Parts: sequence; C-alpha cells; structure tokens
Amino acid sequence: MDTERIGTEDWAELQRNLEASIPVYDRINRFATLGQDKRWRKMVRNRLPQEGRILEVGCGPGTFAEMVPTRDLTCLDPIPAMLAVAEKRVNSKRENPATFVEGTAEEMPFDNESFDGVCSLFSFRDWYDKRAGLGEVKRVLKPGGTLVIVDPAKMNRVHGWFGYLWMRMWVGSYARFICKMKDHPWKWLTKTYVHFGTTKDYVRMLEECGFEEVSAKVIFPGMATIWTAKKTKGVEKNQHHATTAE
Repeated sequence: MDTERIGTEDWAELQRNLEASIPVYDRINRFATLGQDKRWRKMVRNRLPQEGRILEVGCGPGTFAEMVPTRDLTCLDPIPAMLAVAEKRVNSKRENPATFVEGTAEEMPFDNESFDGVCSLFSFRDWYDKRAGLGEVKRVLKPGGTLVIVDPAKMNRVHGWFGYLWMRMWVGSYARFICKMKDHPWKWLTKTYVHFGTTKDYVRMLEECGFEEVSAKVIFPGMATIWTAKKTKGVEKNQHHATTAE
C-alpha cells in the first residue's frame, strides 16, 4: 500500500475485514474519535449543496445516510453486506427511499454530471486507487458541484506516529474487547491509516485531478481532516489552497 493505491490482494483482504466489522462499526468508530464522529458528519452535511442530488461514496452501514433523510441520496459501496444493512437502516426511516448501488469509487456506474454533491466519510483511505476514484468523482459531478471528504489524516510524520499509537494501542485494545478476538478486523483499518498520506498530500492530489477551490481543515481535536473542493464550471485555471485548523 502507498498514499495513492492499495494492492489488489490487500484491498480484497480489507473488504473482507470491513464486512466483518459491520456489527461493531459505529461503536468502535465512536470510541476511536472520542465521540466526535457525529459532529464531523454534520460538518460534511453542512458543506454539501443544500439542493440537488447527493452521492455518498463508501456508505458503509449507512451512518451518514441516516443523517440526511430528506435529500435525494445515492449510496455507493463495494460490499453487498454493507449495502443490505445500510438500505434497511436508512430507508425504514425515509419517505422517499435512498438508492443503494454496489460499485467502487474507481468505476462508478453513473452517467456524467449526475450529482450536485459527492461525499466520502471515513472511506477515502480505503479506496483501491484514490487518484482514479477522484477522476470518477469529477466525471459524475455537475459543473460547480462540491466534493467533501473527511478522514483521519496526518499533518506530518510526528502527528502520524501519535495517530498510529492511538489506533494500535487504545482503539485496538477496545476493538479486541468488543470483538472478543485478538485478530480483530479493526487491525486493517489501522493499517490503512498508517499508509494514508498527509492532509497536504490530498490537497495536492485534488488539485492535480483538476478540482478548484480546494481547501483542507484539521478538525478538533486533530484526529481528522475535512477536504472540500469544487468541479470547475468552465475552463480550468490555476488552483490555490489553504490548510487551517478548526
């Protein structure tokens, strides 16, 4: 694995472990983020366009989808078991059902310029090929559409080392207790964190993929970054970015 891609065998093993994490996904995520994950999801929701079609890439068990009950929502995930859990959880509370589609970020089964907003919450680091996935996001976004990503990212190597210790020792111990097994599936989510890049790495990648108005905020208490970018409305131009703390 590197900051851009996950090897084929590693990615297949990651999918198996993500599927195994379904029963405890929300519980461990809440513990790992000190209960901040819900606030971060609200931040993503507030940055998306307030009208139009929304696509969530890597919807997992439907945690974010549950928070946007009135939006025209499509959820994409490569794991059928995740989609089954998410669809039941989300659509049982919606008047107009969300759409759930099996697929990967790198090969989205959607027409060009289909969505006004695209988001990815805690799944961008698990994409098989992040650069290819961002190219697909750009393809399916309408001109002027917004992309919002939130994921644990490192500000620098020192920050990444402390993040690794947090994931490996604190969160890992809790995951072993909850899963009641030493070789628990959360080990693979720690592994993807280790190989995930820095906040600035993905600002640069977004710019190189042709997005504009790229920005990144390190979210309190410094465990995650939220990236926001737009698809250009017309002729592409030089990009500028800002990295700040929130």
